[in-house]
Amino acid sequence: MGRAPQISRHAVLAAALRLADERGLAAVTMHAVARSLRVTPMALYRHVDDKNALLDGLVELLLTEYPLPLGGGRWDERLAALAAGIRDTARRHPAVFPLLLTRPAVTPAARVVRDTVQSALREGGLPETEVARAERLISTAVLGFAASEAAGRFRQHDQSVIDADFAELLRWLRLPLAVPDPARDDADAGSHPAPPELHPEVGLPGPDGRY
Repeated sequence: MGRAPQISRHAVLAAALRLADERGLAAVTMHAVARSLRVTPMALYRHVDDKNALLDGLVELLLTEYPLPLGGGRWDERLAALAAGIRDTARRHPAVFPLLLTRPAVTPAARVVRDTVQSALREGGLPETEVARAERLISTAVLGFAASEAAGRFRQHDQSVIDADFAELLRWLRLPLAVPDPARDDADAGSHPAPPELHPEVGLPGPDGRY
């Protein structure tokens, strides 16, 4: 009898991601992942404790598929690079990406992404008491846009319109956080409309909003 295949945590998570891409999240079970790796389900438990740990690992893979931006650039440019990477991930994994809207980042590698966002916000001058909340709101906005685009919600618009909307979303998110930058502010003066006024009761865009 041949030796059982050697597997690792990364191999287990990669197999789960392939399975989810091909058949949807509902198909991701310990038995199904084990079959795809040609091992017994018990072999997986050396690397993931249970299905919840498997799903947490998928969150990690999605968040870390793109390398973190290198330090040294502007804080807002690093955040924009992270957002663009997440958007690309949603396009490649539309069936799996909604997992990021339902599960928090709990593994050490996934938390590094969250910590990177928070670090950039601190560098942008946000008070420490506001950093965690701002990260949650910014992450929710970017993840929601990326998930909506990947699911086809904006299909009636040209790609150039969707790209412009994403760039505008990033600009809106930056407004309350920006440290004064006279050079950039002068260049941008008058070139962007203000965000639409929100409805006072339900928090939805007013009559001038696009969607």
